Amino acid sequence: MIYTDTLFQEAVQLLRHLISTPSFSKEENLTANIVNAYLEQHGVKTHRKMNNIWAWNKHYDAAKPTILLNSHHDTVKPNTGYTRDPFEAKIEDGILYGLGSNDAGGCLVSLIATFLHFYEKENLKYNFCLAATAEEEISGVNGLELIIPDLGKLEFGIVGEPTLMQLAIAERGLMVLDCVAHGKAGHAAREEGDNAIYKAIKDIEWFRTYKFPKESEVFGPIKMSVTIINAGSQHNVVPAECTFTVDVRVTDAYRNEEVLEIIRQHVTSDVKPRSIRLKPSSIDKNHPIVQAGIALGRTTYGSPTTSDQSLLDIPSVKVGPGDSARSHSSDEFVYVDEIREGIELYVKMLESIC
Repeated sequence: MIYTDTLFQEAVQLLRHLISTPSFSKEENLTANIVNAYLEQHGVKTHRKMNNIWAWNKHYDAAKPTILLNSHHDTVKPNTGYTRDPFEAKIEDGILYGLGSNDAGGCLVSLIATFLHFYEKENLKYNFCLAATAEEEISGVNGLELIIPDLGKLEFGIVGEPTLMQLAIAERGLMVLDCVAHGKAGHAAREEGDNAIYKAIKDIEWFRTYKFPKESEVFGPIKMSVTIINAGSQHNVVPAECTFTVDVRVTDAYRNEEVLEIIRQHVTSDVKPRSIRLKPSSIDKNHPIVQAGIALGRTTYGSPTTSDQSLLDIPSVKVGPGDSARSHSSDEFVYVDEIREGIELYVKMLESIC
């Protein structure tokens, strides 16, 4: 490999340092300090906003397009099933254990090593922007979303999440809708009122049966599920209001705003999204970075999980060392060799286009 073995060894030690430092979402100050200090030790000029760290390659050229390299350094809290100290960062038989080792520490340190590999190179076709961000695990507003305006124009992104280094070329978006069907209160024994439950039933049946005209090549149709319903106060009162909640998994065939407009055109209930921030994302299978991965034996798929991809308005591919099945599990771990492989594949993919 062209990258030095030193970067790999340093990446493993950096990850052990990060694991041993608690970094729950909204409490990532110390790990932000660690990432910032590590980059500065390598001569990188860093930028910081709250617990987000970013940097550009040394020979940044505003006339060239920029590739975003992004992963997160926050973690969930350890679950009660842990049999190990989640912060010990111990290596046994080539396995590095610890909270955040797999999601997404291995990805983050591999991307940092990749960034450093390219940092001082001249005459590249692209710039690089590295962003180590916070609050990914809670889809928080003070993570990647906070600094996107500071990153400038981006051509496409690589989002580091554990995918066994396969290429997630699409990711579902998410909208949670709070709906209210309005009727009129009345006495149940008399022909009074306008039952809001019956109005809600009609709308719920629409959510159950409606098929959006366009379907994603990767995911197929949009999925809408009514998951909560509530109405009524006592048995003899016709309810004036019925509330229900809908979970909408949006595919790359639509924007969240388009889906919301279609829904409002078809139901009589008031529909209020809790957020439209978590957008569906995709990248063309013929995009050079995807083709570079395929040429290295990688496969493509659609990811069922949500990541910081949902906050990006640029094409992006989600790929990284580790396995999504280990995320948030007890005694979380990553294979040390997965980090080596992650750096190698990131570098090879990017060198082929840069």
